[in-house]
Amino acid sequence: MSRVAAPRSRTSLAPSIAFTVLALVLSIGAYVIAGYGKRGQLPATFVLYATIFAAGYAGALLAIRAFAPRADPALFPTAAVLVGLGFAMIFRLSGGLAAEQATWIVVGLIAFALTVIVVRDARMLDAYTYTIGLLGLVLLLLPVVPGIGQTINGARLWVQIGPLGFQPAEIGKVLVVIFLASYLTQKRELLQVATSRIGPLRLPPAKHLGPVLLAWGASLAILFLQRDLGASLLYFGIFVVMLWVATGRAAYLVIGLILFVAGAYIGWLLFDHVQLRVDIWLHALDPAKVFDQGFGQLAQAQFGMASGGLVGTGLGQGSPGLIPFASTDFIFAAIGEELGLLGSTAILLLYLVLVGKGLRVGLRAPDAFSTLLAVGLSTLVALQAFVIVGGVTRIIPLTGVTLPFVSYGGSSLVSNFVLLGLLVRVSSGPLAPRERTSRGGAA
Repeated sequence: MSRVAAPRSRTSLAPSIAFTVLALVLSIGAYVIAGYGKRGQLPATFVLYATIFAAGYAGALLAIRAFAPRADPALFPTAAVLVGLGFAMIFRLSGGLAAEQATWIVVGLIAFALTVIVVRDARMLDAYTYTIGLLGLVLLLLPVVPGIGQTINGARLWVQIGPLGFQPAEIGKVLVVIFLASYLTQKRELLQVATSRIGPLRLPPAKHLGPVLLAWGASLAILFLQRDLGASLLYFGIFVVMLWVATGRAAYLVIGLILFVAGAYIGWLLFDHVQLRVDIWLHALDPAKVFDQGFGQLAQAQFGMASGGLVGTGLGQGSPGLIPFASTDFIFAAIGEELGLLGSTAILLLYLVLVGKGLRVGLRAPDAFSTLLAVGLSTLVALQAFVIVGGVTRIIPLTGVTLPFVSYGGSSLVSNFVLLGLLVRVSSGPLAPRERTSRGGAA
């Protein structure tokens, strides 16, 4: 996977400005429309929130132009549109939640800029393989520590330290991807070796299947300790995809699929909350289940999306407040009700662009670590979007993950902006010494 690429030239300023201005117009426009739809007048907080978006997006663009001048000009604006549309829907649901989300957008944009500025070369992360891996593991396990971990809505994902509550696993996901990119870069030659064959599949030695089995066991441990079906699926899926990309061995995909099916069956046998999720999935519209056993969340989401039809009721014109957890787990259903099938499809297309751009960044990266990092981060966004959208639309059982960049939540939003900053850095490549010196920055 090692490649030598010619130095990329600085991208033109015009596309970056045009895309960012378009993202700003769409973000503020959606917010204004939601305000008019909700109260029939321009929101009282218009100047405040418009200033936050304008200053925040401009600051992010300046950071990109100064420290990642060769970055793909569409990466940040695509995510910015998702953030803006999510904020408009959150504002439509609750002014109080919108104020909190605006604060987290500011924090997230600062985290994005710091990531682009501090990480001058993505390959510098490759030198801290096990430090980053250990830190990621600590963050993943922090919620199970007695005294600080909290169980909310059946999942033990939160940490409460004084007045501060957050989900450490959100940033832990990004650290796990960095660790896997570094680890698989170091071990890929061993994992590429094939010594046996089963049908068309060429299999590696049994001892080299250890990492796959370890990742599978870790996923089951997360399911057991934190009762988080979504995170368990995410971690194992990311590992299998990154392992396949690192080795080029389709056997790992097949083995991963077999282990996933086995793990899902074991989880269904052993864990009541997994059985409940499957039962809700299969009987979401069964009146007896909905009214007698409280399965109404998914039913409300389904009816909400159905009432939206093709073009939706209009921002501020529907009743998404009837959908439980409409600002978090079910925000896609709320969007479907007020923006309809066309609006929902637009959201999915934005994810397709973002993930596609991220994968393209990985394919064009000059070294194996950068390739795996970009692919892993893009896969994280793709799987997370698929898991929550698939759950809301009943393609798969519903799990409690957030819709990246769209759902309400500080921990998720900040970690997604850090993820985006890393993708921008890989897209631009390392900051050349001459460019660092010209800005007075230290190497």
